[in-house]
Amino acid sequence: MLRKLITLPSGRVAKWAILAIWLALLIPAFVLAGKLGDVEKNDNSAWLPGNAEATKVLEQAKRFQPAETLPAIVIYDRPEGVTPADLAKAQADVEAFKGIEKVVGQPQGPLKAQDGRAIQVVVQVDDGNEGWDGAHEVVDAMTRIGERNANGLGFHVTGPAGYASDSITAFSGGGALEMITALVVVVILLFTYRSPLLPLLPLLTAGGALVMAEAVIYLLARNAGLTVNTQTSLILTVLVFGAATDYALLLISRYREELRRHEDRHEAMAEALYRSSPAIIASAATVAVSLLVLLLATLTSSKGLGPACAVGVLVGLLAMVTLMPALLVVCGRWIFWPVKPSYGSVGSTRETIWTRVGTAISRRPRLVWVGTVLVLGVMAVGVTGLKADGIPSNGQFTDKTQAVVGEEIQSRHFPAGSGDPVYVVAKAASAEQVRSVLSGVPGIADVAAPVIKDEKAFVLGTLKDAPGSKAAMRTVERARTAIHGIEGADARLGGSTAIALDTQRSAARDAKVIIPVVLIVVFLILALLLRAIVAPLLLMATVVLSFGAALGVSALMFNHVFGFAGADANFTLLVFVFLVALGIDYNIFLVTRVREEALLHGTRRGARIGLSATGGVITSAGLVLAGTFAALGSLPLVFAAQLGFTVAFGVLLDTMIVRSVLVTALALDVGRWMWWPGRLFRRHDDAEPPTAGSDPEPALAGAGR
Repeated sequence: MLRKLITLPSGRVAKWAILAIWLALLIPAFVLAGKLGDVEKNDNSAWLPGNAEATKVLEQAKRFQPAETLPAIVIYDRPEGVTPADLAKAQADVEAFKGIEKVVGQPQGPLKAQDGRAIQVVVQVDDGNEGWDGAHEVVDAMTRIGERNANGLGFHVTGPAGYASDSITAFSGGGALEMITALVVVVILLFTYRSPLLPLLPLLTAGGALVMAEAVIYLLARNAGLTVNTQTSLILTVLVFGAATDYALLLISRYREELRRHEDRHEAMAEALYRSSPAIIASAATVAVSLLVLLLATLTSSKGLGPACAVGVLVGLLAMVTLMPALLVVCGRWIFWPVKPSYGSVGSTRETIWTRVGTAISRRPRLVWVGTVLVLGVMAVGVTGLKADGIPSNGQFTDKTQAVVGEEIQSRHFPAGSGDPVYVVAKAASAEQVRSVLSGVPGIADVAAPVIKDEKAFVLGTLKDAPGSKAAMRTVERARTAIHGIEGADARLGGSTAIALDTQRSAARDAKVIIPVVLIVVFLILALLLRAIVAPLLLMATVVLSFGAALGVSALMFNHVFGFAGADANFTLLVFVFLVALGIDYNIFLVTRVREEALLHGTRRGARIGLSATGGVITSAGLVLAGTFAALGSLPLVFAAQLGFTVAFGVLLDTMIVRSVLVTALALDVGRWMWWPGRLFRRHDDAEPPTAGSDPEPALAGAGR
């Protein structure tokens, strides 16, 4: 029954039914997928942990502010000194700002700098439910007003609203990202298959899977409370294209083998599905379950990212084991033109690079794996230099945006923290005591008079250091310690710097909890698939070592080549989940084939046959996945560039070194002990490694090409 279910898409009638079902589902899916942007949330609630102090203060502060707001800090500057006409323009602009929808309250200023070269105005922007989108509209309107009749007066909008607006501009490259990702997939598939037609099928199927996934995620966000933001949507794109295409490559490779063994293409596809589906399903399950572990996160952004990307992977799996085989069978052998696999052929009989690699490793497998481990260990040392404690506001973009330039000008002429204060909500009876204690905290430049309402006090404090900086975070820590010590005040401190601090702490907690759980989950899936304990332990060790090496090299590149100011607090966790889950894919692809061959030839020879048979397809899969993640670098965001570089480099490392060299050497050295305590371990028919220059499996030498 299981075989019938797995091979259903290869049926003579079933293939047409599957195509009809997918077509019927994709029509409404296109409509729903187009609405995904309507349910994206990019306000603070979409990122912050719900139990953080800064989150609780956001709710309490609403009674003192017209709505949840973002301060937009407007900076005018004239290097030779502002004129009375400049001040008059700034005042006129303030009146115009009041008429912009979503501008709330009374703007502060215009305030002339002590050196007379700049003017500052602080405008509160209603964050509401639109988050960054609302701020972007307001900042655009303010910019049009500020740049009108400027007569050489510089104008910039910075602060939280300015940075939110710049973020939306940066994320607006999502459409271009999809095009770049698709182009990467096409180029690599053309190189892999040397066919102008075949790449169209994986591309169309992956595109359909993405549309279907976006439709499902839209429904979950609208009806089941799933939190989705713009960052999630972008990662989803590259993940679905990359992972789904990987599954297609494995299926097509096995299908091409079976077309040479079966005259009927339906029988060939049935066998290909039956042989390749366990590896494909185990791979997708590993990635999806690892992503679902992110539900244990306290950061709302991570908690939403996990299920959304898991949906993408599972839909991609479904597409590649139903729609893809149906399309291949409908098209027939001609889709492989100009090199069609004919019945009875054995493919290329020449020795492939992977056959030669396996032969070379088999001479001294222990020396090879020990040396490889040492090299990867040295690469991992660079992790000590990773600055994953958050990216300062002015380091979020790969180029200088309006908000970054505005903050630089502001810091030269005004106190660094002006316009973006910390604020304390406490009991009204403790208002003056809170103000006094906050004033005495090192790093607080000024404290405003308390505002009293509904038996609660609202106290604003100006930071001496730039909001979000490490120095400002230390000030927040000191301030919290001080106000928490006021007996009976029930005082809590919030603000953008407090939000950054709480995000950093939550990310650290999430990493400590989620990383061990992911390791356990992946181990259990591998143990179930391979019916062994030793092999899963070895595979897990290689992937973790690869993760450390990728992170170490990335840290060196970030610090000394790209010059990034830091890495997102959640960066290490996300890279771990993606690299471990995706990296184990290639080990699954290889070791499941090794196990299949070991049943016939013993583990040592099976390892060499497995590497020869899967080397080409796994390399192509790694290139596709690395290429899709590298496409994230097209966005002018440091986080996207860092995630894209690290995952791409890590995938290539897994593909070229860990899978082809380290895992193969371990299998050759450990032999049948790989399968302990399973049934295969009890076999004692391991063949001795052949002598150099021999070709033990000529019929399979070109099978993975």
